[in-house]
Amino acid sequence: MYKLLKQEGRAKRGEFHTVHGIIQTPVFMNVGTVAAIKGAVSTQDLQQIGTQVQLSNTYHLHVRPGDEIVKKLGGLHQFMVWDKPILTDSGGFQVFSLAGLRKIKEEGVYFHSHIDGRKIFMGPEESMQIQSNLASTIAMAFDECPSSVADRSYVEDSVARTTRWLKRCKKELHRLNQLETTINRNQMLFGINQGAIFDDIRIDHAKAVSELDLDGYAVGGLAVGESHEEMYHILDLTVPHLPRNKPTYLMGVGTPANILEAVARGVDFFDCVYPSRNGRHGHVYTNQGKLNLFNQKYELDAKPIEEGCQCPACQHYSRAYIRHLLKAKEMLGMRLCVLHNLYFYNTMMEEIREALDAGRFHSYKEEKLYGMGQGN
Repeated sequence: MYKLLKQEGRAKRGEFHTVHGIIQTPVFMNVGTVAAIKGAVSTQDLQQIGTQVQLSNTYHLHVRPGDEIVKKLGGLHQFMVWDKPILTDSGGFQVFSLAGLRKIKEEGVYFHSHIDGRKIFMGPEESMQIQSNLASTIAMAFDECPSSVADRSYVEDSVARTTRWLKRCKKELHRLNQLETTINRNQMLFGINQGAIFDDIRIDHAKAVSELDLDGYAVGGLAVGESHEEMYHILDLTVPHLPRNKPTYLMGVGTPANILEAVARGVDFFDCVYPSRNGRHGHVYTNQGKLNLFNQKYELDAKPIEEGCQCPACQHYSRAYIRHLLKAKEMLGMRLCVLHNLYFYNTMMEEIREALDAGRFHSYKEEKLYGMGQGN
């Protein structure tokens, strides 16, 4: 259940009540694709850096170790030792981005595993079954993510099929949640809005999925090649047609600036690999912008990544030491950068919530963007 606590313009401050605890929104979901955050970050670390929600991937866990194995081990929460909410994305995006050779049919998608080449079929029912086995808090509906440059007729057909698939997902998850053998019988379902960068298709699809009265709604198929301006334009048009009293999730986005702009447009949930991926390459976020710790100027820099930061890296280590670790290809260097970046994102979300509580989100957003060198 979603409780809208406050609004400032279109920006929403809410609480989302789940069987695994209350999520304070807006929220950033830390991405643990295969039930782990890349960069040797444990679930204990996630607790320490203020993580509320962890995201894992249906397709990857189905391929390895296998969702049946995860179910036998008590579900994803028990498997990875995490007692807070988990969202699983449906596998739809991976099917389309990783699979290469694939056949999309009404029943679902036939494709080959990117690991061992074996043939796999996944449709709405299969995706729901896998996510039910994983026993995540929130399951995402199985959809097709058309390219942002796909032509109009393709996008129209794809979106119509995604709507039909969503109805099948809802029916199947309802069935699975009735079964005695299901681990999490309170599993929630979020539907996904698609439509590439066609204004009218996006709006019509938002209206269609809203009628299904789901637990939440995502805007998918953005940050896949279109410009930031196009993404903000689609959000401006689409979000007002999604239910205000349900969470809105912008999938796979993004930079700190993207998040601030999307919160202003009414988005509650975010996920992105940027903080962990950039961290593994020595790129760290600060309130003054992004730093590349491989740069020579940090060789003798005894300061932490960011003065005043309370993350595990900044509390103990210097830029010079972390740079040395990265140059020496020591895993600890990557780990410290990833921890810092995730802490930065989680802390920024906390600041956003506090600013919304105080009715000063707009000025906070402008100050934050200006500080990071992205303001006017």
